[in-house]
Amino acid sequence: QMQLVESGGGSVQAGDSLRLSCATSGRAFFMYAMGWFRQAPGKERELVAAISRSGGSKGYADSVKGRFIISRDDAKNTVLLQMNSLKPEDTAVYYCAAVYGMGYIEVPSPSSYNVWGRGTQVTVSS
Repeated sequence: QMQLVESGGGSVQAGDSLRLSCATSGRAFFMYAMGWFRQAPGKERELVAAISRSGGSKGYADSVKGRFIISRDDAKNTVLLQMNSLKPEDTAVYYCAAVYGMGYIEVPSPSSYNVWGRGTQVTVSS
């Protein structure tokens, strides 16, 4: 069973950048499509960004398009989320998620994910 460990969260000012990293353990990282979710206090968890097994297909929530970039490094079994121009409304716990065996270029739907990390806190102050 794959395990996911997020890092890179912190407290920043509006307009700053952060890069989240998700380190994975277990074999066959290339067989997993990956995603980043977030959950703010009192709100439901939402999909922020997703990337296919190939790395060539990506999807973003409208609220982060043009500001966040998801990428994967299969040699390092890692998925990254570069977050630029951060806003106070980006404040949330960010979770890395994975799903095994999707189509090579398929971006998973939010309900597809079945492996989760424990999350990392991102706080953006104005």
